[in-house]
Amino acid sequence: MTNTTHTPLPTRSLGTTGPRVSALGLGCMGMSALYGESDRAESIATLHAALDAGVTLLDTGDFYGMGHNELLINEALRTAPAAAREQALTSVKFGALRTVEGGFSGYDGRPAAVKNFAAYSLQRLGTDHIDIYRIARVDPDVPIEETVGAIAELVEAGHVRHIGLSEVGADTLRRAAAVAPISDLQIEYSLISRGIEEKILPAARELGIGVTAYGVLSRGLISGHFTRDRTLGAGDFRGMSPRFQGDNLTRNLDLVDRLREVAGAKGVTVAQTAIAWVLAQGPRHGGDIVPLVGARRRDRLAEALGALDVTLDAADLAAIEEAVPAGAAAGERYPAAQMAHLDSEH
Repeated sequence: MTNTTHTPLPTRSLGTTGPRVSALGLGCMGMSALYGESDRAESIATLHAALDAGVTLLDTGDFYGMGHNELLINEALRTAPAAAREQALTSVKFGALRTVEGGFSGYDGRPAAVKNFAAYSLQRLGTDHIDIYRIARVDPDVPIEETVGAIAELVEAGHVRHIGLSEVGADTLRRAAAVAPISDLQIEYSLISRGIEEKILPAARELGIGVTAYGVLSRGLISGHFTRDRTLGAGDFRGMSPRFQGDNLTRNLDLVDRLREVAGAKGVTVAQTAIAWVLAQGPRHGGDIVPLVGARRRDRLAEALGALDVTLDAADLAAIEEAVPAGAAAGERYPAAQMAHLDSEH
């Protein structure tokens, strides 16, 4: 990794109590799981390139590759220059229960489990604290107050710096915030996943909670790189995703073609346009949305970072929303069994 000097990336605060982070974060899941085979050397190189460019927020989950992703981030940070390593912030999701075969078997938000998960993550990451810690999905058998209370105890002990949440609805958000300060809500938000706008985003803003938006390219669907004839490899969960199936895929890629016309007129890529749209939803409210981009390769990372240089005026935003109206996507964002786990959808 080279230690070159770059113009610092713009930054945004995660809510009123959270840290200040780069305006784009790097979602690391795809480097270890759920998108088929990944290239370890390229993953490390991409992490280094992100750090070198000024990305400070690295998002992971202890269940991404059953610990593989945390170990990967550990290696990348250990081999990065000290200055980049010291600026990096880790956001970790926990709670998902896995099988040896790689299946999912529920979520565990009991206080003892929370502290157990954290102990293992600290060891794998090779650090003495996690910057932001959140349960991946609400455990339906454990009140959110108990789960958040356990993270608050980890904060008090110095093992965690900030408390986050993931995929929770407005009511759960309020209940959690009554227990301890919440830095940010991690939730899917993109041109074709706008369900948070009605109740969840207003509640987060009311409570001073930031949003880290994942799926801003809808798992590559609206990146401009996904083709109608693409064959998904074994282990790629998009093969079970409703939006990637049959007529749904055709209809969704028709939307991408319309978005491509808008992007082309502006001289930028489809992915940059989609990311810039999410970025533009924040500044009117103090820049409270930080998109997470799931780049697994340096070229995709460079493209995503280019979105920070894209300025969308009112006419641009109107053209984008005419091309891809709210609610236009075909298919749910997860299979039915996974949708049932989303507190944010209830």
